[in-house]
Amino acid sequence: MSHSGTTLILIMTIAVLAPLLAYGVGRWLPVPLVVFEILLGIVIGPDVLGWARTDALIDGLSQLGLTMLIFLAGYEIEFGKVRGDTLRRSVWAWVAALALGLATGVLLGGGYTKGVFIGVALTSTALGTVLPVLRDSGALRGRFGSVVMAFGAVGEFGPIIAMALLLSGRGAAESTVLLAVFAALTAGAVLWAMRPRPPWFSKVIAKTLHSSGQFAVRFVFLLIALMLGASTALGLDVLLGAFAAGLITRLVLTGAAPDSGPEILEKIEGVGFGFLVPVFFVVTGIEFDLASLLDGGRTLLLLPVFLLLFLAVRGGPIWFLAPRDLDRVDRGGLVLYGSTALPLVVAITTIGVDGKAMTAGEAAALVGAGMLSVLVFPLLALRLRARAGERTPPAESISGAESW
Repeated sequence: MSHSGTTLILIMTIAVLAPLLAYGVGRWLPVPLVVFEILLGIVIGPDVLGWARTDALIDGLSQLGLTMLIFLAGYEIEFGKVRGDTLRRSVWAWVAALALGLATGVLLGGGYTKGVFIGVALTSTALGTVLPVLRDSGALRGRFGSVVMAFGAVGEFGPIIAMALLLSGRGAAESTVLLAVFAALTAGAVLWAMRPRPPWFSKVIAKTLHSSGQFAVRFVFLLIALMLGASTALGLDVLLGAFAAGLITRLVLTGAAPDSGPEILEKIEGVGFGFLVPVFFVVTGIEFDLASLLDGGRTLLLLPVFLLLFLAVRGGPIWFLAPRDLDRVDRGGLVLYGSTALPLVVAITTIGVDGKAMTAGEAAALVGAGMLSVLVFPLLALRLRARAGERTPPAESISGAESW
């Protein structure tokens, strides 16, 4: 069997094993599923057992997984809830975090180039990663859920914009023009998506929803491909296209198939969370540079420093700019969820290492801190809100699906 085939079998074995482990542990402690996927990926990776290594095929599937994760995060945004004062506050909180992050990154990294990579990474929010936890705990419902979605969406979209402007290697003017062109294309797509669809469109969706035709699912993947193609053609990060595709898809399905939308989303999530997204997280573990981290010295010390900086840089502005109608408990929960980071940290550090702007050890410390944030912060948020009242169900009731 080829090396790719062996690695893929191991990855899918972990994809099946991780929910079982999370289910067992979840009876006492609701640990996010992605933590088990990453940790088991580290175990089979070259720094521990050495059973799995990545290649072009595995890396390609991993990138598709990250794309699906960002797409699903974009799809979760409800324009009716993410607007007005809440949206303004979330934007200003991210802008303040970017200023703090860049300043901290330059000081910590010892120079502008490395500081930009560190600073942008510190401003990210892993909305796609914590969405299953929020959904399964019931936290997405109500005012708190809409606020988390607003701050999380900006925390996921903002760093992608910053990556396009600051990490592309192009001049600021050229990057701004390209972003403006992409924004115009996206705005045009949004206007098209909001137009009423012809009657035949809804009929075809309903007729093929339970057949091999699967028109709606194929149409969604066409939208993803088009937005990824547009971002690639403009030299922008594909994650920008994936996020925009999620926003547009929700608008199209809400207008054309309001009754079938949830079922269509379930099918897309089946492809994403059932296959591609687990591949991304397991590969993140396989490629994690554990050896550099365990060498000790400055690299190991950076891990807790970065974890605290996620809270300070990203969480600090969220605390001060959170909507005034949130009490202290919900404000604390918002800070913890908003400070959770991982997928974009992996993407940013990968670019930094490939471009020789960051060392493998620094990247490992950042990714390691992101993994700890995924493990610790949502757990603390769940406990914080649960202790304050019956805001979340007990661990047993949130142990189904993705947050096991």
